[in-house]
Amino acid sequence: MEILDNDLNAEIIGFGALNVDKLYSVENIAGKDEESFIKSKTDTPGGSAANTIIGLSRLGCSTSIIGKIAEDDDGDLIEYNLAVNGVYSNNLIYSETGSTGKCLGFVDSMGERCLYIDPGVNDEIQIGEINPLNIMRCKIMHYTSFVGDSFRTQIELLEKLSKDTILSFDPGMLYVQKGFDELKPILERTDILLINESELRLLCNNNDASLKELAIGFLDLGIGTVVVKQGSKGVFAIDNSNECFVESYECEVVDTTGAGDSFNSGFLYSYLNGFDLEKSCRIGNWVASKSIEGFGMDKFPSLKDLKEFF
Repeated sequence: MEILDNDLNAEIIGFGALNVDKLYSVENIAGKDEESFIKSKTDTPGGSAANTIIGLSRLGCSTSIIGKIAEDDDGDLIEYNLAVNGVYSNNLIYSETGSTGKCLGFVDSMGERCLYIDPGVNDEIQIGEINPLNIMRCKIMHYTSFVGDSFRTQIELLEKLSKDTILSFDPGMLYVQKGFDELKPILERTDILLINESELRLLCNNNDASLKELAIGFLDLGIGTVVVKQGSKGVFAIDNSNECFVESYECEVVDTTGAGDSFNSGFLYSYLNGFDLEKSCRIGNWVASKSIEGFGMDKFPSLKDLKEFF
């Protein structure tokens, strides 16, 4: 089948680090001066934006991702994984030198994790390497974090986005640790803020206020929807006319690594389809509950699974 240029105008484009998640299953996560042992190892293509975008593709959305990979085995694995999941590769950037990013993750028997990032070429993205024609017609641009200088490229790209493009932002702890002032250029353009409770409290430097009080502060900044992920408790969300708390679904936990990214997939799919706030959170929670029943994206649901859930 011939693919025309217009076919490559994805509904949702991610912009974040592309990593191979090298996940080690351990009996327990070792603390200072402690030892543990590795039970098994799995190499899985990952990165927060990539996980969310692949999830959206599996839910039937047309997707693409802005990211950089090197000409190595890990880069080949990422490119292949995006292709088999139906993600357009027209925004991939290829580096002739350096190494593809890696995330070393240690997951214990309870599904808890600790992560170490080796960014590789992820942090070498320049604004001139992004084709503005490829992003002009996307409905949602989804930002996640980088370790280093590609953060500045994300800020530069804001000026090239269509005013009609919705900006979704999941800062993650790496960006939250930069502080509010550094994130302000992105936050002021953000339409949907997807953040967990720990990140929200750190960003606001406030452990005492209610989630609603903290979220309202971001609504006042101009953000249309604030979603606060609370892990196994559920999710709190608020926009300019509604608020809700939706409990999580019971499931067998294998790996929580991509839970937040999976929630984002379900929520953004729902947003794109015009569902209300509560239904969007409910779908996000359900998608997350299915995904953490396996490693990486192994158990991520399809559009057929979602329709059966309805």
